[in-house]
Amino acid sequence: MNIQKIASIFFVILCIITILILAKSIIIPLIIAVFIWFVIKESREFLDKSLWIKNNIPKWIKTIAVAVFIIFVLGIFIKLLVSNISSLSSYLSQYEENLFVLIDSLEQNFNMDIKSIIVDYTGNFDFQSIAQGFLSSISELFSNTFLIILYLIFILMEESTFIGKLKGIYKHQKEYEETIQLIEKIDKSIGKYITVKTFLSSLTALLSYFTLLLIGIEFALFWAFIIFILNYIPSIGSLIATLFPALMALLQFGTENYTPFIMVLIFVGLIQVLVGNFLEPKMMGNSLNISSLVVILSLSVWGAIWGIVGMVISVPITVMMILVFSQFEKTKNVAILLSEKGLINKEK
Repeated sequence: MNIQKIASIFFVILCIITILILAKSIIIPLIIAVFIWFVIKESREFLDKSLWIKNNIPKWIKTIAVAVFIIFVLGIFIKLLVSNISSLSSYLSQYEENLFVLIDSLEQNFNMDIKSIIVDYTGNFDFQSIAQGFLSSISELFSNTFLIILYLIFILMEESTFIGKLKGIYKHQKEYEETIQLIEKIDKSIGKYITVKTFLSSLTALLSYFTLLLIGIEFALFWAFIIFILNYIPSIGSLIATLFPALMALLQFGTENYTPFIMVLIFVGLIQVLVGNFLEPKMMGNSLNISSLVVILSLSVWGAIWGIVGMVISVPITVMMILVFSQFEKTKNVAILLSEKGLINKEK
């Protein structure tokens, strides 16, 4: 490979990354719509396990019913969550006071200048600005709801005609069949991942929500949503999902009572361990075939490009890349490097 070819590859990669960043407001709602479409499709296939439903209810009615139900549930949840975020914003000054009391207590006990250390790393420690920025980034996920629904409608409309269009593209039957096989592999891997991960994240969030309510943590719904989102993020997501509500317990109760903090760490952490280490392997299996190092790298890259949303979709995108690259001789070596054990053609 000559220098000119290497330079061309880097230029193309740079252009793609630039487009992904600049077109973020257009592409992210589309990706969220695709995620919802996968959930709708998998839910429809689950309903088809009943022979009566499969034989008596048309596909389009099942699609509309599932889509309306999901959008309705999401609408109610988003309304409650936005209300939670608004209320949480009004408590930031109180939490800031508790935070500084906590820092003063730690400085006295450990003889450290924690404030100076924080300023050295962040440049300026303004808790309310940092917290408001975090809450704003969460609220941005719902800012394009109309666009997401619009994308979803058109995806559902295209679903019935896509195979016919694809057949018209290819002149040779063999090429068409190879493409269909690739699409089915991607559909099977991504569909299973999204569906199982959504169910497990929902279960973890629901159990954590009731746990936080029982402990007495304020804005439990908001923290349950954060847990739901973070559980999509591989490797570090579950750890951060435990630490966030635990830190909230410290800010809420201050230095007077450390019991809620310890309880959140123990019980929310236990839920994460049980779901992540026991239930998830049984339901997910080892079907994704991705190297652990690649998972961390893709998490970092997509997180840098698209933030939290990029972290959430990092695994599905990597799976898709492995499946596509494995189909072509020139990119097969890349697929082998990205895979877990280099067995890219092994059927899972």
